[in-house]
Amino acid sequence: MTVRVACLGDSLTRAQLSVDYLDLLERRHPPGDLRIARFGVNGDFAYNLLRRLDPVVADPPDVITLLIGTNDARASLADYPVEQAMKRKRLPERPSAGWFQQCLGAVVERLRTETDATIGLLSLPVLGQELDGAPARASQAYSRMIAEVASANGAAYLPLHERQVEELGRADPPPVPYRAPTPAAGLAVLLRTAVLRHSLDTISRRRGLLLTTDHIHQNSRGAALVAEVIDTWLPTRSA
Repeated sequence: MTVRVACLGDSLTRAQLSVDYLDLLERRHPPGDLRIARFGVNGDFAYNLLRRLDPVVADPPDVITLLIGTNDARASLADYPVEQAMKRKRLPERPSAGWFQQCLGAVVERLRTETDATIGLLSLPVLGQELDGAPARASQAYSRMIAEVASANGAAYLPLHERQVEELGRADPPPVPYRAPTPAAGLAVLLRTAVLRHSLDTISRRRGLLLTTDHIHQNSRGAALVAEVIDTWLPTRSA
């Protein structure tokens, strides 16, 4: 029996600047075992996701995964261009931890009310490569909020952040300082992959990054961990 899975999120799910974890998830199963629908929009905050749930509830899947909050967490960092993001993503208020939890809770509530899907909330990938740095601590703090929302709303919590922390701790990669990617840097990556035929993993290696291409978007190793965490949970749902 084919299991229909809807994956909701931001650019990590859109997979233009990240290795495609949806493709890796599908490859872990026999052909026809999963039918995966992608609902990822670059730069989205939890608020934006809340406003675009209509296509999901119109054709409810069996399983829904949520990987959202990286941009909310980034907005808590001192050097993040909050005003630009508010304008670009049409945010009605300044991003905050409380607003993130409110929006994410509303997302889960609507999906639970208007679908019969089993819902899993992934914690965030680690921001940056230095586990004691401010970006990594922000992704950890927002992952704890995701766990709270999942518990309060009867959804599953999928420990991606914890799995990536484990991977970084085991590999002990070089402490590459965090640099927030800019729109220009994102365009440069797209040009390098499309014109120069550089793979995202090549870009990642040249920058000394273990799981990401730019401290945020996932390379093959990082995306494989996303697929692994989702797939580890899926059998529980199917049973």
